Amino acid sequence: MTELADIFGEYGVEYLEKYGNNILPSHRKAILDISLCRTDYFGGKVWFCKNCDEYHYSYHSCKNRHCPKCQNDSVEEWLKKQKDILLPVTYFMATFTLPEGLRNTARSNQKEIFNIFFRTSASAIQTLADDKKYVGGTLGMIGVLQTWSRDLIYHPHIHYLIPGCALSKDEKKLRRPKNNFLIHVKPLSIIFKAKFKQAVKDAGVYDKIPKKVWKQKWVVHIKPVGNGEAAMKYLAAYIFRVAISNNNILCIKNAKVTFRFKDSNTNEYKTRTLYALEFIRRFLQHVLPKGFVKVRYYGLLNPKHRKILTKVKELLGGKLIIEKKSKQKTQFKCPKCGKSMTPVDNIPKNKSPPSLFFSSNSNKEGLFKIAS
Repeated sequence: MTELADIFGEYGVEYLEKYGNNILPSHRKAILDISLCRTDYFGGKVWFCKNCDEYHYSYHSCKNRHCPKCQNDSVEEWLKKQKDILLPVTYFMATFTLPEGLRNTARSNQKEIFNIFFRTSASAIQTLADDKKYVGGTLGMIGVLQTWSRDLIYHPHIHYLIPGCALSKDEKKLRRPKNNFLIHVKPLSIIFKAKFKQAVKDAGVYDKIPKKVWKQKWVVHIKPVGNGEAAMKYLAAYIFRVAISNNNILCIKNAKVTFRFKDSNTNEYKTRTLYALEFIRRFLQHVLPKGFVKVRYYGLLNPKHRKILTKVKELLGGKLIIEKKSKQKTQFKCPKCGKSMTPVDNIPKNKSPPSLFFSSNSNKEGLFKIAS
């Protein structure tokens, strides 16, 4: 199976040399981490199976949040934590999309623009929610930033998962939306655009944005998405999905990468072929800056407001139960007999890339030197 690591291993040096100092540090790190994920570069452990009387080796993952290999177990872990804030109400999904004319500015000023994107979109929702003709109170929101479309095009948007209830200002009443309707999207998009415009002026990046952006309609959607558990599972996929999974990379041939994606209109799979360097460029534009928080909690769901959330649960006839987290020891099963193995030794982290990992066409030393 062709993996993203194979593409970086074979064409990473060429990409790094071509774009040189224009490459962001976060992009260099992503190339290196993903290329060397689960190799002896990151160290690992030696395990022993008493039943088979054999030793087995397991290497650590790179833990880069953009690595396809490192996201497999994260969804279930996140869902377990969300049980603490699950409410027995209908949930809504609100989606805000940055206009196309703003995307070049966003790509060049990721932290500033995306922080503004979060702040102004969440504020716009709450501004309308405060109006008594809607719900008249404080909502809870989980916001998730996603930057790609299914064919790797740069398409920044934020999904908000919103439980259908609001706490009144005096914190004594819980208000519920009627007929599966939360707020109107038309005034919401107008308020969002106005808040965003003022925020980019305050941040000093207003002049970098084309004037036509402010003359067009901004896209906002809201729809009911069922109960809390189903909605959480839906959102979890957006939180831990990377721009492309290894399963969707079909092959590398003649310096070109062929991958598949599901068409959002027909729900059928299509294929696309790009030159390897263009494929790498498209993938890397979705790598977020170091430390940037892509999942944010607002209002009733803000971790600082657990007492308020407890009151909301009580008003809904339930209790907020915070499960105590216990440390679990990692257990590895023998690939031959399936029985548990015992860790017997650590594999130290290497200071150079493993020679067996890269293909014969790759320049492993060059990749390691340029990317690190």
